Amino acid sequence: MQAVSDLGFSYCTPIQAAILPAVLAGSDAAGRAQTGTGKTAAFLIGILTRFLRSPLPVNRPHGAPRAFILAPTRELAAQINKDCLDLVSHTPFTCATIFGGMDYNRQRRALTDAPVDIVSGTPGRILDFLRNRVLDLRHVEVAVIDEADRMLDMGFIPDVRSIMRAIPTERQTMLFSATLTPTILRLAAQWTRNPVMVEIEPEHVTLDTTDQIAYIIKRREKFPLIYNLITKRNLQRVLVFANRRDESRRLADELRARGINCALLSGDVSQTARFSTLEKFRAGEINVIVATDVAARGLHVDAISHVINYNLPDDPEVYVHRIGRTGRAGASGISISFASEDDGHMFPALQDFIGRELRCVYPEPELLEPPPAPQRSHGHDADRGSAYGHGHSGSRPRRHGRRSGGGSGSPHSHSSSNA
Repeated sequence: MQAVSDLGFSYCTPIQAAILPAVLAGSDAAGRAQTGTGKTAAFLIGILTRFLRSPLPVNRPHGAPRAFILAPTRELAAQINKDCLDLVSHTPFTCATIFGGMDYNRQRRALTDAPVDIVSGTPGRILDFLRNRVLDLRHVEVAVIDEADRMLDMGFIPDVRSIMRAIPTERQTMLFSATLTPTILRLAAQWTRNPVMVEIEPEHVTLDTTDQIAYIIKRREKFPLIYNLITKRNLQRVLVFANRRDESRRLADELRARGINCALLSGDVSQTARFSTLEKFRAGEINVIVATDVAARGLHVDAISHVINYNLPDDPEVYVHRIGRTGRAGASGISISFASEDDGHMFPALQDFIGRELRCVYPEPELLEPPPAPQRSHGHDADRGSAYGHGHSGSRPRRHGRRSGGGSGSPHSHSSSNA
């Protein structure tokens, strides 16, 4: 309770209010909920309360946690561990996280040097540690499967089955998913017993607390608009989404070259650099992150004021995931989308999905003023000038213009796997 107070939690989110009584009573649970709903705190508080009510086993073996949380991505596993560290701060309990892309021996030592109560991780490294007998799941009392739909999409379900077989059947199990498809419901039936079912509609998660604006512009006006929004309105904590790795990289380069404190978060960035970037963003050392949808799920940074969709995603549900990075847990936020000739046609499907019309406006003239010339040359664009034609909204697109503001042509012309 002291940690809950320290974190500033004063009321339950809808999923917490719905699921905590059952979880605290020891029941299994399955829920439809996305990141930003407060589900992580719900299952962690349930786990910690169970531990506080039960005496710690004497002479527990190392590497044998009492609770185990499985996540599809490294970012989500790391975020769960961070939340866990916050909540155990006034208790004797310990937690650790294990996933690929980071120091293997360091993660191994986190399990073997001392008993650990709560372990979170991703399927690949978990299986590796199980096979090498570094991790022992035979003492697990509570198992959590987070973002089960993402596990399915990424092909992890066979791995999850193997992991769940290593956990005692006499356990409390919680499963969460952004969607509850027939396949996910069948998996929930296999891994849980008479679970309490909770569904939080995705559009209710963020749309009620996020002011959504769409700017109607031309492709070549995108870069002037984003530059002027950030600088003229002094935006301090902004997450910008582009659909493609190469476009996100060029956009980050162009913003940095004009003095904006900006970093890149995409599949091109190493895991260590991603974590460093996110910590600097949380600390206010970086004001703007340009990201592909690698950051659309599992990323939790408090007080992101603006999410900007430089490109609209092909899938309306991805739009909801993206803007869910702001307006979290009852806080207010602003979502800004750029609607150009490349992606404006996606608005009808998007509005149908969220069940409301987006406020579409033309930007004020000062938001389309040409940005300054780059302060320095950078990368592979240095020998041919700005990839955005220096953002002159009134000029004819340059020879490379189709690779500029709208970003490498229509978002439908390339596979989204490039993100």
